[in-house]
Amino acid sequence: MRFPDLLRTTVILCGAAATLLAVVTVAGASANGASLLVPLCAGWWLVAAVSGVMLGRRGSTSRQIGLLLSRARTQTTLPEINPGRVVLNRLWPILVCTLAAGAVAFAEPQVPGIAAGFALAGALAWRRQASAVSAIEERDGARFYVEHTSPLRPIRLIRTPGFRSNLTELAQSRHARPVAGRRA
Repeated sequence: MRFPDLLRTTVILCGAAATLLAVVTVAGASANGASLLVPLCAGWWLVAAVSGVMLGRRGSTSRQIGLLLSRARTQTTLPEINPGRVVLNRLWPILVCTLAAGAVAFAEPQVPGIAAGFALAGALAWRRQASAVSAIEERDGARFYVEHTSPLRPIRLIRTPGFRSNLTELAQSRHARPVAGRRA
């Protein structure tokens, strides 16, 4: 699985987890008669959303992803591609935390409410990372794939040759020389 696709999947999964946890929070709070809990959680979700937007406002990769890209092992052949296994192998903590927080929704509805805020902040903070990695791939003419490792070990990447984009060079050359038949 390509690394930008894993990053996009992470953002979508965090957003889905936040939505699911918010729904079970509202359902658990209404079942328990906790009328004050929903407005408090909504305030927390607003704070988490603003925090996530502020953390994810940069268009460049985070320092950790930059280090991960620089440590990628170079390989000339494509690795085995199994997206389902990679998603389950790398994103299982999100699934486990979502299920654990949602399981106690009717006994303790504030738990999924707090977890929803963290999932929302995570989704918003990571929203531009896939585009930044894709831009690096286009610039360098490489593709980054997730290497199959144990779910308990850190993620590792494989760098394979790709197609380099020369759009910026074309744009610079177009502005540098005058077009024939036009006056400067």
